[in-house]
Parts: sequence; structure tokens; C-alpha cells
Amino acid sequence: MINDRNRLGEETSPYLLQHKDNPVHWRAWSAETLALAKESGKPILLSSGYAACHWCHVMAAESFESEAIAALMNENFVNVKVDREERPDIDHLYQQALQLTGRRGGWPLTMFLTPDGEPFWGGTYFPPEPRHGMPGFADILKAVSELWREKPDVVTRNVAAIGDGLNRLAETAPAEPISPDLVETIAEKLDDYIDRAHGGVGGAPKFPQAASLEFLWRAWKRTGRASFRDAALTTLDHICQGGIYDHLGGGFARYSTDERWLAPHFEKMLYDNAQLVDLLTLVWQEERKPLYAARIEETIEWALREMRLPEGVFASSLDADSEHEEGKFYVWSAAEVDAVLGPRAAAFRAVYDIEKGGNWEGKAIPNRLRDMALLSAQDEAALAEDRAKLLAARAARVRPGRDDKALADWNGLMIAAIATAAQVFERRDWLEAAAAAFDFIAARMTTAEGRLLHSYGAGRAKHMAVLDDYADLARAALVLHEATGETRFLERCRDWIEIVETHYRDQSAGGYFFTADDAEALIRRAKIAEDAPLPSGNGTMTQALAQLYHLTGEDRYRERAESSLAAFAGVVRRGLLGYSTLLNGAETLRDGLQIVVIGARDADDTTALLRVVHGASLPGRTLAVVAPGSTLPHDRPAAGKTQIDGKAAAYVCRGATCSLPITTPADLQEALRAPR
Repeated sequence: MINDRNRLGEETSPYLLQHKDNPVHWRAWSAETLALAKESGKPILLSSGYAACHWCHVMAAESFESEAIAALMNENFVNVKVDREERPDIDHLYQQALQLTGRRGGWPLTMFLTPDGEPFWGGTYFPPEPRHGMPGFADILKAVSELWREKPDVVTRNVAAIGDGLNRLAETAPAEPISPDLVETIAEKLDDYIDRAHGGVGGAPKFPQAASLEFLWRAWKRTGRASFRDAALTTLDHICQGGIYDHLGGGFARYSTDERWLAPHFEKMLYDNAQLVDLLTLVWQEERKPLYAARIEETIEWALREMRLPEGVFASSLDADSEHEEGKFYVWSAAEVDAVLGPRAAAFRAVYDIEKGGNWEGKAIPNRLRDMALLSAQDEAALAEDRAKLLAARAARVRPGRDDKALADWNGLMIAAIATAAQVFERRDWLEAAAAAFDFIAARMTTAEGRLLHSYGAGRAKHMAVLDDYADLARAALVLHEATGETRFLERCRDWIEIVETHYRDQSAGGYFFTADDAEALIRRAKIAEDAPLPSGNGTMTQALAQLYHLTGEDRYRERAESSLAAFAGVVRRGLLGYSTLLNGAETLRDGLQIVVIGARDADDTTALLRVVHGASLPGRTLAVVAPGSTLPHDRPAAGKTQIDGKAAAYVCRGATCSLPITTPADLQEALRAPR
């Protein structure tokens, strides 16, 4: 029998294990499950979510723990639970299917499929009974079951209509190349959407959208247009001082439910924090704001303290809820702060907006939005001591759950962010942590044939990697190669790039598929160029290929990047917004600055030159440290360059033209300030 019992206890995903005791006879997605669905002739009820998802918990408590609703599910459907982080290929496919029906995507995702996996209807969260204009889940189960049994022609029409839309997921449209003028037009359009008072794109809810902010920052660096810079700084200031940031423990929540960045949806995701550390580091290099330096350090220390697993890699997320209540771990009352801080409480509460009555649902979310300016060094030091006391008191509370699975792509983002910050802030301990995480993935999340696996949990690596895994880890490998000079990182990057070319490239139309050609067969293969909360794999791959080309001079990398950009030129022109990572890759390929420092890596004169490079905000630049006497590839613009009178020398190259040798930090700083 198919619906004989709940089988999720056999899984390793923390999210799936959260549902192992439901009366629903859940199964994980597998070839066996699909075969059994075909044998039974029952439709599939697919439910996709993730461990830190608040509304996933709500629907679980209301519906999946209900004996009556579970009985309806077990009788009429083959019930499949998917961890959308563990199986992003499945989740993305059916999220797209839902949106093709005119409904907004999100989690929990609830989709009804034929036994062949073809979608015919769906939604997201449903209450157990009708509420606030929403249909009840029990009624939906009855209606869909009746539709399946009695109106197969309607199901067939729905399958065909959605299928036509899904067929277009991998389509690319030829168009004129992505020109500098088009990039500037897109930057201006995105700038128009920025909230000038509070930062961020549009109104509530607000997501950090780090890729879009980096795109605007790059636009400012190119053009000098002040509004682009202001958009980035206003947003980052509010994010760093708002309630979306955990002022006691560090780290950013996933998004803000209001336009001011005060009230977050309290879950913390590894990928958001990685991207914000990267962006803050890039902007700090120009602005030198102590606020940004503090948030970078605090967030990295949070990741190392609370997210690093014993194996050295990073866990996926922290839950929004504790004790079945959203945000309970993070909010305070005035009386609680008074009890911990005593005479210091009034001063602290005034700065962090913790007043009687609270600022959110009767409690207070610590924030500094009322006055975002930092105080004197003495006052900030006192506040830091206060925060440490409150953090120690908070440690006695029931902690939100942690999703302990490690994902290759999210780790790639965090490894790159930490390794970049390690160079900028000269933190060898951070660099060692980043390298250790990378080495674990290379050793334990990789097959004997060198193929990456996507997820690691409970001592087991599972699921063939998606494009994003290779793209984000290739980028991390390039950062580690730059930071250490170790060729093993560069060689690993090259190996992964070749695997992507073999198994993910669309040989006919260009660009890369999200899944490999020998991965588990889903009903469609998608090609994704648009950013989501995660940067698109095609965009990141374009950046990695561009940097490999600048680093090695090998035309094959340039040709592959150009092929991808050509493949997506049409969709970029149609959509304009949402392609920031891809457009950043286009700029890196076209205008990427190449800096070569020839000298012994640990010598004082080399270190002095590198400190200047790491202190300059140069998005998309490539840096190579070359030992004296080494030979650069002949097709590199700096080929044949040497030290000068035994001193370390830097060469700043744009296109095929390099500067004269630069041996002093002051002269290098001036050269890097030159207009691009």
C-alpha cells in the first residue's frame, strides 16, 4: 500500500524530520514515490517548505497534525513532503507552475500533480477552515479529489496550459548584445524604485536585495551619479540600524514586514547574511563607515559562533519561532531590560527604542532607527557592555531551532564573503575558517568522480548539485586562491567549471540549465538568469568565467561568458529588472580591472601594496599575486612584467593595457582612483 505510514523518519533533512510524526502518510520525493503514485492512480499532493518558515509551521500545526485532515489526505492523495532548500530543483519548478496559474508563489507551497508529476492546481498556505476570504484546506482536498475523479477533462486542460508555460522556462530569446547603454538604462529604472526615506526597493515587505544594491553601487562607481550611491547607503544604514538586524547577537533576518526595516520576519538565513557581508565590505572599502565595519565583524562572528557545524561548514538557517511564537527569542519588554541592566537600563532603552508598551505586538524589537548616528566611542563601548549582558541573559531563553543541513551553494556564498572580508580587515582567523569550510565540501560533499553534492546532514551528503552549487563555490575558490596564492583552489575552480560545461550547458541555445543532464529526470529542465533571494547561477557563473578569463587569459572562458550573456540578452531586455548578478558579470567581463602584484606574498613591500588594493572599492576587479621569477601566461596583459630593482611592483591593467610599474602604496592608491 502506498499510504501505509509516514516515512519521513528515514530522511536527514531537519525540515522533513519536523513532519515525521504527522498523521499524514508523508513520503519524500523519489523515483519510488512517483512509481507508486502511478500504480495507485491517485494524484500527488506536493507540500514544499523549509525549517525556518513560520507559515509552514502554522499550516503544519493547523492541518498536518489534524487527524481529520490527515485522513482526507491519506485517502485521496499520495502525499509528498519536499525541503525546498534540499531540493531547489523541485521547488523552483512547481513555484513556476503555481505562478503560471496566476497565483503568487511562496511557502508553504501546496501543489496538486498527476501521478506523472504534471501540475494541475495549487496554492500556498491554506487555513484548515475558511477564514478571511481564504478557502479551507479540508474543502480544497475534497474539491480537488472530486475534480480528479469526475472531471478529468478539466485536469487535462489545466495540465496542458501549465505545461505550455513550463516549456518556456528554458527558452532564450536572441537579441542585441547587452550594451553599456542598456545597463545604464536599467540602473536608472532600478534607482526610480528606491525608497529615498528608508532605503530598499518599493514598500513593505522589504527584502535586502543585495545583488540589486551592488548593481547600483557599481553604477555609481562607473558614472559618479550621486543617487546611485545614496540608494545603497540609505538602504544599508537602515538595514544595519533597523530591527531586521539582531543588535545583541549579530546577523540579519530574512526580510522586514514594514517599510522602515523595524519588524523582521525573524528567521535568519545563511545566504542573506553572506550577501550582506559581501556588500557591506565592498561599500566599506569606499566609505570607511565604522557602522559597516561593526556589522561585518558581528555578523561573521555570529556565523562562526552559531552557524558553524563541527565539520567546519555552515548550517542553513535559524527558525523564526521559538516556543511556537514568532520572534519570542529576540524581543524584550522594558521591565526585562531594567532587570538585567539596572542603572544603565534607561540609557540603553532610549538608544534602542525599548519603551513600555513596546514597538511591535506589545514587545520591543531593539533598533536604532530613531537616531542612526553612532555615539562617542565611550558611549558605544558602554552600550557594547550592555548588549553583552543582555545577550548572556537571552541565552537562557528557549532558542529557535537550527536547520543543521549544510548546502553547497549557500556555503559558497559565505565562504567567499568571509574570505573577502578576511583580506580587507586582515583577519587570518576568518580566512582559516573559510578555507576549512571549503576543504570539507571538496572532500566530503564531492563524489569520487569530482561531482558536487548539494546537501550534507546527519553525516551524509546527498542529491546531485545544481548549477548554483558550482557557480557559488567556483567564485569562493577564486577568492581563496587570491587570498592564499594556493593553486589548489584555482585548479578546483577549473575542474568545476569543466563539469558545468559538460553537464549543464545548453549546447543549442546557450546558457546553463539549473540541473545536470544526468540528474534525476523532472518534467522540465529550467534555465534561470533572474535573481531570487539568491543570486542566479547563470549570473554568478558569468562572473566566475569573466574573472577566470582575466586571471588566465584563456579565451575559452571569455567565449563561454559571452555565450551566456547572448543567450539571456532577450529576457533581460524584456524584464529589465531582476538580472543584477548577470549584469554585474557582463560589466566584469567588459571592464574588469586587473591588478597584478609581483613580489613575495609575505614580504613587507608586497603586503603594503596589497593593503592598498584591499582598501579600495573595486567591484569586479581581479587580483593576482605573482612570485618573483614566475611567468605569467603570454596572453595576459601583464605578461613579461617584473619587479623593479628588487622591489614589489604593481601593474594596473584595463583591457590589454597596463600601467607603468608602481612600487609605492601612495602611487598605487592614486592609480586605483583614476576614472575608469
